[in-house]
Amino acid sequence: MIAINSQQWYAWITTLVWPFLRVLGLIIAEPVLGNRSIPMTTKIGLAIVVAMLLVPVLPPMPRIDPGSAAGVLIAVQQVLVGLAMGFTIRIALTAAQMAGQLSGLQMGLGFAVFYDPQTSGQPVALGQFLSLFAILVFLSVDGHHVVIKVLAESFGALPISEVPLNPLGWRVLADWAGAIFRAGLLISLPLIAALLLTNTAVGIMTRAAPQVNIFSVGFPLTLITGFVALFLAVPYIGPALLDLFEQALLAMGRVVQGFAGP
Repeated sequence: MIAINSQQWYAWITTLVWPFLRVLGLIIAEPVLGNRSIPMTTKIGLAIVVAMLLVPVLPPMPRIDPGSAAGVLIAVQQVLVGLAMGFTIRIALTAAQMAGQLSGLQMGLGFAVFYDPQTSGQPVALGQFLSLFAILVFLSVDGHHVVIKVLAESFGALPISEVPLNPLGWRVLADWAGAIFRAGLLISLPLIAALLLTNTAVGIMTRAAPQVNIFSVGFPLTLITGFVALFLAVPYIGPALLDLFEQALLAMGRVVQGFAGP
């Protein structure tokens, strides 16, 4: 009969708690696995399963009581690392939504807003469309599997220890956050250019024929041009999103390396 004493149980629980907190932080911040439509109990269960699978291949854990001050500090650090890693992927999807926001406002769809439980905001309908399109592209290339792989590799690059996190990781994360505006503008640029030409043509037409009602002509023309430009741009938006996700995964690794220090 195999006897397991309380010290062995305590050692096993200690080995699981800190990896679990890093995994849970990533799942909560990551936009696909951390979607608000997924119950919290499911996220916690998934984090436990992933942590249990990772524990056998992880470096040795520090011999520190999780209830002590140092143990609590390590726990907080693991949550922060997981949140930072998940946030890098969320930035990529937010860039796609921002592209839809810019394009939708240029098309005159500023009134077509609704509540989005994922972001707790009111995005333009076109922004929500590009956000869902980006999520589908992310899932189609098994991006969620790659995220878990990068998470597993992060324990080697940044082992669990009582050493404080290097502030360089936050600097890398802040620099990557600028990709929201850069990538969002680049993705929406074809639609914005087409709509700019359309608005210029409508302006010239109203100057040449002032009796034409700009609202009855310009608004439908802008909508039609926007949807046609979006239809033609979709085959090119997919590769741009793939490149953005690849950069996000690389940024995730750089954030971990930044926390580990130079």
